[in-house]
Amino acid sequence: MLLCQAVPAAQFSHKLHLRLKLQCISCHTSAPASTKVEDNNLPPSAVCVSCHKDGQPVKAPRASKLSQFNHRQHLRMGNIAPVIAAAIDSKEYLSAPGDLRRLLGSKNACEACHRGLPESDAVTDAAFPKMADCLVCHVRIEKIDPPFSCAACHAKSFHLMPASHDVQWLDFHATGKANMDRQSCAVCHGRKFTCRGCH
Repeated sequence: MLLCQAVPAAQFSHKLHLRLKLQCISCHTSAPASTKVEDNNLPPSAVCVSCHKDGQPVKAPRASKLSQFNHRQHLRMGNIAPVIAAAIDSKEYLSAPGDLRRLLGSKNACEACHRGLPESDAVTDAAFPKMADCLVCHVRIEKIDPPFSCAACHAKSFHLMPASHDVQWLDFHATGKANMDRQSCAVCHGRKFTCRGCH
């Protein structure tokens, strides 16, 4: 599950900029002080024109499905990549990690959540944190109990259920034809869910 609304890829090369040995906060200057999900942490045009004579306006940030987020607090904790990696290794990560473990080796604290940027020539959903990343810590800290605590983190205005969960879903998934494994459900329903928990 993505934390941000899906949008078409924007043509911007983090790979090119990171090869210049720029730090994330060199361009995303407001992120270290950002305490609200509404904060626009994209680079201000003044940052871009310091290197680019023909500065282009930076688009508005994508809408977030979160009701709260604090970059300042998360950056104070340092690099949380080892924590996410440990959850994957211990099978506590609440989603199929794919090759995620490979991307957690960076010493850059921002890349623990915004992964793959050194290889990225376009801004896509892949560069944004997944819900399973957040749950590594927040299930323990806030006693988040998915799916009964969605409103603790998510804006009520966003439809969070996957497209597959349409009107027929309740009957369809009970037939066994949905071909879903428990791990694909755990990110929203938690590891301890049972059929009887809902039915």
